[in-house]
Amino acid sequence: MDEYDASKAEIAYELLPLLRLYKDGRVERLLGNDFVPPSTNPQNGVVSKDITLLPESNITARIYLPPIPDPNPKLPLVVYFHGGGFCVASPFTSKCHNYLNALVARSRVVAVSWIISHRDRNGPEAWLNDHADFERVFLAGESAGANIAHNMALRAGQPEFGLSVGLLGLALVHPYFWGSVPIASEALAGIGCGRVLVCVAERDVVRDRGRLYCEALSRSGWTGVVEIDETKDEDHVFYLYDLDGQNARDLIRQLASFFNRG
Repeated sequence: MDEYDASKAEIAYELLPLLRLYKDGRVERLLGNDFVPPSTNPQNGVVSKDITLLPESNITARIYLPPIPDPNPKLPLVVYFHGGGFCVASPFTSKCHNYLNALVARSRVVAVSWIISHRDRNGPEAWLNDHADFERVFLAGESAGANIAHNMALRAGQPEFGLSVGLLGLALVHPYFWGSVPIASEALAGIGCGRVLVCVAERDVVRDRGRLYCEALSRSGWTGVVEIDETKDEDHVFYLYDLDGQNARDLIRQLASFFNRG
């Protein structure tokens, strides 16, 4: 190997098992991003499709819709942010796709990436215009996606950001919060919804940060209701790897109850 090639192979930083950063600036993503197409799930009848949000940037989203009875009810809208350490995975991987199929089937919600252009029911996507109840909008996410959902909820509570959508609740599943300084309670008071659910796992390294988040939110002056749900004997995002297990079913049932509570 010549001198140039050796420098290219020198590792600057690793975040295992997610990625490896080399000194020449290259980034190697160590977890594969498989792609599964949208489909109709034969087991639960959930249908999905992909839409383009910003053609110039090739930004797309996947929408999930449960079987719709007649007459057509308006369903809660769940805006979901996938995990992946802020650097890997996508909404179109098999684990994310299968999980959202199960969540949508159990919860009877419309699930999609962040879209506010349909709040007056005149956006370009008929599924959102026809089936989404914009009086019942939730933000949700797992791991790094839960961190993103939290920050979006903070912005929803600040009119100057102009999101123009009222949030009913925020669901954070195994949220990836990290840092050397404890969470400042006063920074949480502006969360723009009245209900928060935080799900943690007993063996998860970020579990205590999830608990601290709930405690800080309760002390912050925020006037909503926060609840925490802990899964025993499980690790970070365990449900993505065992959707048929009882603990995964219980977690999805808890989320479904949160999204549909009156």
